[in-house]
This record gives sequence, C-alpha cells and structure tokens, in this order.
Amino acid sequence: MPFKIKTENITIVLVQPQIPENIGSVARAMCNMGLSRLVLVRPKNYDQNRAYRTATGHSVSILEEMEVFEKLSDALKRYEYIAGTTARIGAMRPAITGPDRFASNLISISRKNRIAILFGPEDCGLSNEHLKYCHTIVTIPTGGFSSLNLAQAVMIICYEIFKVRQETPVETVPRLANSFELEGMYNHLGEVLTKIGFLNPQNPERWLLNIRRFFSRLPLRAKEVRIIRGICRQIDWYTDRIAASAPSRDNSNNT
Repeated sequence: MPFKIKTENITIVLVQPQIPENIGSVARAMCNMGLSRLVLVRPKNYDQNRAYRTATGHSVSILEEMEVFEKLSDALKRYEYIAGTTARIGAMRPAITGPDRFASNLISISRKNRIAILFGPEDCGLSNEHLKYCHTIVTIPTGGFSSLNLAQAVMIICYEIFKVRQETPVETVPRLANSFELEGMYNHLGEVLTKIGFLNPQNPERWLLNIRRFFSRLPLRAKEVRIIRGICRQIDWYTDRIAASAPSRDNSNNT
C-alpha cells in the first residue's frame, strides 16, 4: 500500500489576506485536494458573505471552522514544521525547494508533526519577518511572470500534496520542537549572544536570522531545544559570576 501524507496534520495559513473572495477560493482549492485546516492572520477587510460566495459547496465548512489570529507568532505556536511560499529569492531567503520535492518530504514529516504552510498578502507576499519562522521556503516555478493569484498558488501546493505517494517505506521524522519552543530558544540565544558580544546590539536580528537558518536545516527536537537553553543558562550564570567577581573601576583607581 502506498505511503501517503497525513493531511489532517497540514494547515494552510494566509498571512494578512486582503480580498475576501480569495479566501473563499483558497477554501475551495483546499477542499478539492483533500485539505481542511485553514488559518488567517490579520485578514484585511474580511467579509464573510464575499468569502462564502467563492467557496461554494463543501468548502464552506472550511471557512466555518477556520481560526483567525492577530499575530503570526501566536498562530504558529503549535506547529513543529513551517514552510513559507514566495517568488522572491535572495541571500536572506535560503533553503528553497520546489512544490513537488516539498510535498514528497512531507510524507515522513507529517506522520508525527503538525505542518503550517504560509502564504503572504496578495500585493507583496511574505516578508523576511514572516519567513524567519520557516524551516523551508517553497517557490513555484513560472514561465517569466512570477506573480500568482493567491488561490492559484494554494491550489498548486495542495495539488502536489494530494498527488504524492511513496511506494517504498519512509523513515518517520520524530516529533520536532514546535514554534513556541523554538521562539523561546531564539530569544534566549539572542539575549546571551548579545551579552557576550557575539551579536551586534545595534542589529541583532540580522545576525540571529543566520542562526535561525542554520538550525532550520537541522530541525530540532524539543529535547535538543532544552539542551541549547541549558547551555544559554550556564553562559548567563558564568558571565554574571565573572562580572560580580571583577574589581570595580572605582576600587582599582583608589589603589
């Protein structure tokens, strides 16, 4: 029997969608391809009637059950694997893959991990701030003009997920650290690395983004996140101890 993606563990996340009809069309595309979990983050001008108009049929139930969040970080807390879709590439957007390869990778990941697939606003797509949460970035190849309608982009990704099958057994990826655990680790790392002078305090986020990209290539388990935070706590303790034992400048001048 072919091994399939565990679709109930996959959620489509629309970040700041601007056109209600697009939201309905996304729900319809998801329903066509067997996906049912939809999340919105800060939708603009959301109108239920306009969204329902393009959803139609069974896909209306996706809109009825979708979740809405004000902040992306809150929306992603429970997910262990996060992918962002974008047409723009660059030095700050590594780990890029195509829709077919991405879908194939989900066979092993989806069995024990919840997956969020992010799509950005219609006018500008996902920003670097949005993509910092992602383990991988998916780009849909086009014949020149790279801008796709939101629902079209969702349909292509969902179609690749729907059609992928694996005849031979695949090794299941164990439960990974979720976004809430990872963000706690990155915040802790940022504080400690700034404290010891590794990060530039004027622009720590830029350097920390490189660290995020490094760890995203090695998806971490919850236990490994706890180990890294334990190292951070030990560095904190050691630097505080050194600072406390160092003679103050006033005392050294008096002597």
